[in-house]
Amino acid sequence: MKLGVVTFPGSNCDYDCYKAPRELLGVETVFLWHKDHDLQGVDAVFLPGGFSYGDYLRCGAIAKFSPIMREVRAFAEAGGPVAGICNGFQILCEAGMLPGALIRNRTLRFISRPVYLRVEESKAPFTSEYTVGQVLRIPVAHGEGCYVADDAVLDELEANGQVLFRYSDASGATTASANANGSARNIAGITNRAGNVLGMMPHPERAVDPLLGAPDGAGLFRSLVSYLAAV
Repeated sequence: MKLGVVTFPGSNCDYDCYKAPRELLGVETVFLWHKDHDLQGVDAVFLPGGFSYGDYLRCGAIAKFSPIMREVRAFAEAGGPVAGICNGFQILCEAGMLPGALIRNRTLRFISRPVYLRVEESKAPFTSEYTVGQVLRIPVAHGEGCYVADDAVLDELEANGQVLFRYSDASGATTASANANGSARNIAGITNRAGNVLGMMPHPERAVDPLLGAPDGAGLFRSLVSYLAAV
């Protein structure tokens, strides 16, 4: 089993994504350079957080043209698991691999703090180690994390079980005050219709060690590894 983490110019969470599964679960993890056309035979791909290409134009709008995205798209279309975290989520939306878009936070300020998430679906490959309704404490760090889509798209996401995480309070209530960035329907993470492409704004890779606070992000990596071990 081997996981791959793409490094774009301006990525700053690529090492976190590299280190989390490697140290937590002992899984071989490799870096994938944005200019390459080689996924090195990985079984899953992470698009990490950061400020790819300086976030010029729009977040993720330039990164979607990186050479390796051709391989990432083909990998996903063949059923391979792809997870975009923060800037990676923005890239997936810009590339049309996930619906909707990420815009400026409603406060128009950068947010960097722990938030609570409620797990909406417990299924492979990303959330099978969680239970529906479980509340996680995961950090966010973004300026453009407000998820938006039209009502038809939002209704389809809901109907198909594509919403995996919502912003909530500690009790699991998805209130307006618990919505970190103003995202539509408190959405914090979604998948494509096939369920193998995940986009989420919070950073599970920063929440895998008890020394850093609640290690609630570890479940995502355990879910993915369990899924890959079973296929």
